[in-house]
Formats: sequence, structure tokens, C-alpha cells
Amino acid sequence: MFSRFMPREGQFFKLFDAHADEIMIGAKSLAALMQAVGKDEALVARTIADIDETETRADTLTHDVMALMHSTFITPLDRDEIHQLISRMDDVLDTIQDVAETVSLYDIVEVTEEARKLADLSLYCAERVRSAVVLLSNMDNGHEILRICREISSFESDADRVLRTALSRLFREEQDVRQVLKMKGVYELLESVTDRCKDVAKILEAVVLENS
Repeated sequence: MFSRFMPREGQFFKLFDAHADEIMIGAKSLAALMQAVGKDEALVARTIADIDETETRADTLTHDVMALMHSTFITPLDRDEIHQLISRMDDVLDTIQDVAETVSLYDIVEVTEEARKLADLSLYCAERVRSAVVLLSNMDNGHEILRICREISSFESDADRVLRTALSRLFREEQDVRQVLKMKGVYELLESVTDRCKDVAKILEAVVLENS
């Protein structure tokens, strides 16, 4: 009977891992979306729907973490760290969904190589987020987590450079003002996915340094 009152610490890490899996799924769908735009309208619609479903599943996991945090007496990490980590992870998928919605609402029918590159960098960052999160249950992995976080930061810097190049080219070469506004919004949201991944990395770094 006493075991009912013991902290279910392992459940937090299982939920983190499951959310990180959804981030990966969402980022893969985002990269696929950027490849499909202008080539397969039906695939674009299905991929946007897939992203919406992924974000919904991730929201459920976020709510599960919050509920578990409030029902667990002793948590494996500081409660504020848990809240910040799952919130920042959820921000990644929210931003991926924002990109998909923008493609739909703006009726984007053609994307550039820079947009595809930004989506690829988002996927690289998402892969690293997942790799770091699955190591979090054992602080002996702290050094490796920090190394992965540095990789995320590097990819985010690459995305900054791609964004600047994309915007410069857009303003110089595109004559249609509406298209400029549309693609500027898409570019900036795509780059924001890597920003949100870097936000996760910052939380992971803080957790490692606080608990190692």
C-alpha cells in the first residue's frame, strides 16, 4: 500500500521521450511539406493534416506532464525545470504547426531552396533534441547532452545565415509585394523552429549543470 505514495519518477522521462518522438515526427513532416509544395497538392494537404495530428498528440503529452507534476510528491527534477522543459518542447511543435498553417492560409504554391534548407535544419535540430532528451534520465550522460546542445546551437546559427540570405534574395529579386510578404513570413517561421529547438537546448543545459 505504501508504494502507492512513492514518486513515479520514471513516468516523467517516458513522457519527455514520447514528446521528443512527436517533435521528430513533426519535423520530418515539415521537411516533407517543403518538398511537396508545388509538386503534389494532395500530399501537401495530407502532410498539413499530419502535422496538426502530431501537435495534438504532443499537447496531450504536455498536459500529462503537468498533471503528473501536480500529483507527484517528489519529482526527479525541479518543478520549474520540468515545466520549462515540456513547455519549450511544446513550443517547437506549435511553431512547426504555424508553418504548416501559413503554407495553407497564404496558399503557398512554390517554395525556394532556402525554405527547404531551413526545413532540413529544423529536422537536424529536432533529431538532436530527441537525442538529448532520451539521455536525460541519467545524469551520467551530462557531457553528451551538453555536446548535443552545442550542435543544436550550431544548426540554429546556420539557420540564421540561411534566413538572411533568403530575405536578401527575396527583396532583391521578387517583384510581387504579396509574394514578398508571404515568403518572408514562411522564412521567419521556419527559422523560428530552430530557435525553439535552441530554447529546449538551453533548458537541457541548465538541467544538466544544476543536477550534475
